[in-house]
Amino acid sequence: MNAPILDQDFLKPAEAESVLADLARKLRGGSIIPYLGPALAQISAPAVPMTPEALADFFGTKVALPRRARGNVWASAQYIEGQRHRSTVTNLMNEAFASPVQPTPLHDYLASLPLPLIVDTWYDGAARLAFAKRSDWGEIQGITRAGIGESLWYRFYDASGAEVDKPAAEAWTTILYKPHGGVIPAKNFLISDADYVEVLTEIDIQSPIPEAVANLRTERSFLYIGCRFHDQMLRTYARQISKRSATPHYALVEPEKLSLNERRFFATESIVPLAVPLERACEILIKG
Repeated sequence: MNAPILDQDFLKPAEAESVLADLARKLRGGSIIPYLGPALAQISAPAVPMTPEALADFFGTKVALPRRARGNVWASAQYIEGQRHRSTVTNLMNEAFASPVQPTPLHDYLASLPLPLIVDTWYDGAARLAFAKRSDWGEIQGITRAGIGESLWYRFYDASGAEVDKPAAEAWTTILYKPHGGVIPAKNFLISDADYVEVLTEIDIQSPIPEAVANLRTERSFLYIGCRFHDQMLRTYARQISKRSATPHYALVEPEKLSLNERRFFATESIVPLAVPLERACEILIKG
């Protein structure tokens, strides 16, 4: 049963680039939703952690972690929260992402288009900075429910960074959706095991997914750019965000780095892997 996954075929480079060029045209037309991972912003060589593993290492430089938590960012944050309070985790996240991350050319390009939805899955603010010249957009961020005393899963922020309500958000041309939160504009972070246990308890019935996101994904497919799915939590989020959307989806990959679980995930979720180097893929998407 696993053989087709283990022996997963990848398009030849020329074929993969041709598919990507076609996706670039669909992207401009709004029928493809870009789903951005931290490897995209890493192109700009930021001075902040840009992988879960790097963020776990950062935590390890600040707090003596037990062996079971080392190298696992969610467990590291949970240990710190349990030993030193949630505010310590928030302060460390603010410190980790204190340096601004500059948008890449693809960020700037995506922000220039009237796309209905962009999903951005890391904590940096590169995507928000790319939208600086526009006012007809806004951001929905996932939030921790730790200590807020509210039955909220996310908050809405307009182009200026001010928190707004759902009716105001319904007028936006483009929604930037950051399901794990972000350092700007309000320092929202889903990061600890407890954060995710609470979300994952409800995510099968879609409560933590904003209604606007659920509506916009219908009849659209996703293009995963700069993403890894080697962690179960990352796979679970991607699966639930793309629920009831159109297939197939597409993912830019480095075949030699893919885990068996990632290959299985691509097969079960109808994701076509495109073995195009990330910087080359960005050029194709921009030039179309």
